[in-house]
This record gives sequence, structure tokens and C-alpha cells, in this order.
Amino acid sequence: MEEFQVIVVGAGPAGATAAYLLAKAGLNVLLVERGQSAGSKNVSGGLIYTGILNQVYPNFWEEAPVERAISNHSLVFLGEGSSVSVDFRGQVPAPSGLPCNAYSVLRAKFDPWLAEKAEAAGAALITGTTVESLIVEDGRVTGIQAGSDRIAAKVVIDAEGSRSLLMKQAHLRSDFNADEISLGVKEVIRLPVETINQRFRCSAEEGVALTLVGHTSGLQGGGFLYTNRDSLSLGIVVKINSLYKSKRHPHEVLDEFKSHPFVAGMIEGGEVIEYSAQTVHRGGLHLIPKLYGDGYLVVGSAARLLLNNILTLRGMDLAVASGMAAAQAVLAAHEKNDFSAAGLSVYADYFKQTSCYKDLETFRQVYPLLENQRFFEFYPNLACSMMEQLFAVNPTPSKKRLGVMKDNIQGKVSLVDLTKDMFAVAKGLVV
Repeated sequence: MEEFQVIVVGAGPAGATAAYLLAKAGLNVLLVERGQSAGSKNVSGGLIYTGILNQVYPNFWEEAPVERAISNHSLVFLGEGSSVSVDFRGQVPAPSGLPCNAYSVLRAKFDPWLAEKAEAAGAALITGTTVESLIVEDGRVTGIQAGSDRIAAKVVIDAEGSRSLLMKQAHLRSDFNADEISLGVKEVIRLPVETINQRFRCSAEEGVALTLVGHTSGLQGGGFLYTNRDSLSLGIVVKINSLYKSKRHPHEVLDEFKSHPFVAGMIEGGEVIEYSAQTVHRGGLHLIPKLYGDGYLVVGSAARLLLNNILTLRGMDLAVASGMAAAQAVLAAHEKNDFSAAGLSVYADYFKQTSCYKDLETFRQVYPLLENQRFFEFYPNLACSMMEQLFAVNPTPSKKRLGVMKDNIQGKVSLVDLTKDMFAVAKGLVV
């Protein structure tokens, strides 16, 4: 039986980062990817935040296949035929000293670069290979089964993605609750560079990220739109049991979302060159499973790592942070030659020291907001209706802001529920 010190299953940001750091430190590492190339099986809105990635790959933007520096962000509420936007336009380079806060990326280009970095550091990379199961002996993970090949390892890092089938098959995790899973549906839409620059008011190197709330067929979820160099990444993320109850197909919800005048104007004249869908965990501290055990660690989407603070939906930087922490834990275990659960438990400690984990703690109270149906339909419509009335000049006398708000909520939401919702927003996002 062939043997490695470390086997990493999955060459996404989490797995590739762990493999890169461990190989760089001199360990014998095997990185296994089921896609024909890294990134070919991944679905992502396409933003990578620079801070954590720069810690692992200093000045990565100089060689990585990034698309645009995201200096402009917008939160857009979509009502029935109208929209209200809150826009922020920053600087490139950013005041932090980094070129920008985030880059848009296409995973089919970006993930292969990460895998190549791991391979260049000394990791053995195998693509187009599916790991059927983990090898478990006396309650300890000792390797993987890939086709007819049994490959042993001191430790296996599970970076297989959101389905986490290997952990389930090995009885190392419980079943997922459908109430805690969303479905992401995404299109990549080709547009000329000049059209993107003019439409989004940016230079050829700069880009825009839009978070869109409302017009998701009444389903719990939201949308995103990011500018790439010569394309747009457009998609929605909706709660999967909400979608099931609606009896709607994912592409139908996305098509209706695209029909909104605001969205339609942004993508007008574009050509859809890619369509994809994938399950996404709802995220939050309360969903993170046990991250380690005898002979194994769990990272990235397999560890259900995702942060939604309404303004941003983050997964890739959390994946990189977990891959970095996992590598640190394996190196510590290697020094002691102890790959038991006790020896690998420092992984959780290392991860908790990252800014990504601290952000999960900061926004842990956001998740109750994501369960409130009013935030996905009523409040976007309320914002648009109020703004329309406030800007209108009518033949009848105008009302002050409070009067306009009372007119719009009358018979639709009680003052008690409105107060509760505002308190929940303050608790989750402000205080």
C-alpha cells in the first residue's frame, strides 16, 4: 500500500492551501481532486478577500489569475419594478496598503493556480480521481480508497466540499438538516470590457460587487452580481427547503430574478457562457461540526464554514483560513508524532485565532435575520415604496417621513413585529 504523511481530499482553496503549506514545510503530501482540473467542480460567486490570502501567498495578485480589484460595493433592495441602492466607492490601492479589499475571480482559473502552487511546493497532485471512502481502522482514519487504490496516511484532511460525503460514509458526522442548507444558482454572462466599464462606472482594473435583496420569488435568500474582466458573475442563493415548498425550479427563480428592471439593465446584451448550481451551507458558528478526530481534519465547505453578514457572503477566505490552521495543526502533530484527536485538537485553537473566526463570532446574531421572511420581500418593497413617495411631488399635500412609513406598513406588519425586527437588526449588525 502506498503511503503519504498527509492526504488532502479536494483541491479548492482550503485543500490547496493546506497542501501548499505542508509540502512547503517538507512533508510528503498527496492532493487528490475529483474534477479533471481544480475548480472544475466548484461554484462560487467569485470574491476572494485579500487579507487572509496575502498571509499565505504574499502579493498573490501579481501572479494569480484575478479578474478585477473590487473597490466599489452596493447593497440593492429590489422592490416591484423599482430599487433602492446604498453605494460605497473606495480607492485602489486601498488605505490598508493592500491593492484592494477583494478581487473578483473565476474559480475555473483561480483554483488551478492554487493547486499549481501546492504542486510547485512539492505536493503530489492527482486530478480526475474520486475518493470513494476513508479507510477507518479501530476508529482511526488511516487513509483513503480511490478506485482499486488504497493509500495510507498519518492524517487525512477532508476538503471535499459542502456535501462532505466521506465524513458521512465513515459515520464521522450526522446527517445535514435541510433547513440549514441553501442552493446557489449562478450564471457567468459575457460582456465587452468597455460595456462593463461604462455600465458600472469603473476602470478596466476596478470592479463592483452588488449584494441584492428581494425579488427572489418570495423565497428566503438573496442575489449577487460581481464584475469580472469581460464577464459578470450573477446568481442567487436561496434556502433549499423554501425552494422545495415553492415547487419552483432553480432556473425559473433565477430567470425571474434576472427579469427585474435593475438586474436586466445590468446584464443587457450579455451572453450566458456558464450555468451552475450547488448546495451551500447556511453558515454560522452554530453549524460548525467537530473539526478533527483520530487521523483526520475537516476544512472549508466540508466544515460548513461560511459567513453571511448581509453585506457580504464569504466562503473562500474562511476556507483559506481553515486550510492554514489545519496545516499548522498537522505540523505541530508531526513534531510530536501524535496524530490522534488529542494531537490534532490544536487545529481548532489555531482557527479560532484567525480574523475569519472572530468575524464569525462578531456576526453570530445575524442568522436569525435570515430566517425572517419579511426581510426577503416585505422590507425591500417597503424601502422602494417609501423612497418613491418621498421623492414624488403630488397635487395633494406631502407627508413627513414617519407618516409615509405608517401608510406603507399599515395592515402589513404590526408595530410590535416591526420593533422586534429592528431590534434584531441592531443586535445582529450594529451593537
